[in-house]
Amino acid sequence: MSIPTYDTAAAATRAACLALDAADPLAPLRDRFDLPEDIIYLDGNSLGARPHAALDRARDVVAAEWGQGLIRSWNTAGWFALPGRLGDRLAPLVGAEGGEVVVTDTTSLNLFKALAAALAIQADRDPTRKVIVTERSNFPTDIYMADGLARWLDRGYRLHLVDSPEGLDAAVGADCAVLMLTHVNYRTGRQHDMAALTAHAHARGALAVWDLAHSAGAVPVALNEAKADFAVGCTYKYLNGGPGAPAFIWVPKRHQAAFRHPLTGWWSHAAPFAMSHGFEAAEGIGRALCGTQPVVALSLVECGLEIFEATSMAALRAKSLALTDLFIALVESRCAAHPLGLVTPRAHVERGSQVSFTHPHGYAVMQALIARGVIGDYREPQIMRFGFTPLYTRFADVWDAVETLRDILDREAYDTRAARTAVT
Repeated sequence: MSIPTYDTAAAATRAACLALDAADPLAPLRDRFDLPEDIIYLDGNSLGARPHAALDRARDVVAAEWGQGLIRSWNTAGWFALPGRLGDRLAPLVGAEGGEVVVTDTTSLNLFKALAAALAIQADRDPTRKVIVTERSNFPTDIYMADGLARWLDRGYRLHLVDSPEGLDAAVGADCAVLMLTHVNYRTGRQHDMAALTAHAHARGALAVWDLAHSAGAVPVALNEAKADFAVGCTYKYLNGGPGAPAFIWVPKRHQAAFRHPLTGWWSHAAPFAMSHGFEAAEGIGRALCGTQPVVALSLVECGLEIFEATSMAALRAKSLALTDLFIALVESRCAAHPLGLVTPRAHVERGSQVSFTHPHGYAVMQALIARGVIGDYREPQIMRFGFTPLYTRFADVWDAVETLRDILDREAYDTRAARTAVT
């Protein structure tokens, strides 16, 4: 598929947005998702929409493969090979090769494995390197896992939190073992220059571990080209794998022989059915596995990945930038009388596929939007997040979402006394 172009500068009316949708070569992909007609869904950066195929796939796995095939389905239905097969389908979306990705476990567990492996490699090279560098604004679980691993090892490792992206260069010094970053920041939507920061880490003797939770399926990623060392990510956001769907881990072939971590479950054994007492790691990416896999959840991930094969990340990126450009322009023009602050970078190279605005009553405004059928989400402090999934978000959705926001703000139709409940 060629890379589409979108003239959002001329989209000053709803009719113009409808015309963009009518001419959009990616528009038919929306038909492959189950989306309520009365909802504008701008939260695919937290949980992707359900592919239509997922329901039939779940029924088939439960009724036929489990119900009729029973234990035979580990072989006859290909259950045992699912983590690697899905990994190979996911690999092109993140710039990886076949045999470098497995879909398994959670993002947190995979990050633990990647960090443990990176620290072990560095301990062999230079045991004086004891620092893990990351951003203070990184997703909390990444910080928790890194800090927990450092404490558990009890060998002098420590976490260095950097207060701004500009401070990362100086923070990677002679004592740094690992630079651990999320490619697209979950609050702001700011995208790092993966190649440049990885090269900087390598020049200082550190390894680079990347979290792609807000990148995979949303922005082009080139792990091998950037010479990154390890990467992890989830499948339930832009990859539309379902709530709590298994995550993925990438280990490039150049690191696979040295990749080791303490979660040595039987699925990562070289001969899992030999039931031997000693552990011997599998060859290749299989050593990144751990225990028995959640087959039903894994099977649904495939439904989301299949849709990506009808397009390209370059085409999706073009639409993503057009959608987010339009949203920013409309909010700033049609809601100009209100105290909204753009948090997300304007520069395309620094922007993921979400837009974040602050408002003094951001939580209450977001609750009012959700009540009106425009689903985004909220993050402290005062940040309203709007995620744009080019597989199914329309330009008319952008117009209607901004008009709803304008109406709520103009009429102050939000309750600042509302109790703050969980907004995922």
